[in-house]
Amino acid sequence: MSFKVKSKIWIEVGGQEFLGEGKVRLLKAIEQTGSLSKGARSINMSYKKAWHLLDGVNRCAKKPVTTNSVGGKGGGGTALTPYGKSLIAAFDQMNLNCREFLDQQMKAIRNL
Repeated sequence: MSFKVKSKIWIEVGGQEFLGEGKVRLLKAIEQTGSLSKGARSINMSYKKAWHLLDGVNRCAKKPVTTNSVGGKGGGGTALTPYGKSLIAAFDQMNLNCREFLDQQMKAIRNL
C-alpha cells in the first residue's frame, strides 16, 4: 500500500485569506499575460472573481502587489510589482518546504 500526505497552505491576515494557491495562480497568470482579464481567462476564471481576488490581495498586502496602466491604443494592462513577485517566490518556497517536510514525516508512517 502506498501512502501519500496532502496539504494546502494559505496565509491569513486579520482572519482573511491573503495568499493561497488560487491567488498565486492568478498572479502568475497576470505576470505571463500582462493583463487581469487575459490572466483570468487563461486559468478559466471569470473577470469578476479575478478582480475580487486581486483586490483582496492588494488590500491585505503591506505594499501594492500590482500596478495598472490605463487603456489607450494598445489597451491597458496589469503588472506585478517587485513586491508582488517576491510574494509569489516566498509562497512557492513555503509550499516546497512544506511538501519536503511532510514527505520526511511520511517515512515514519511507512515504517510502522
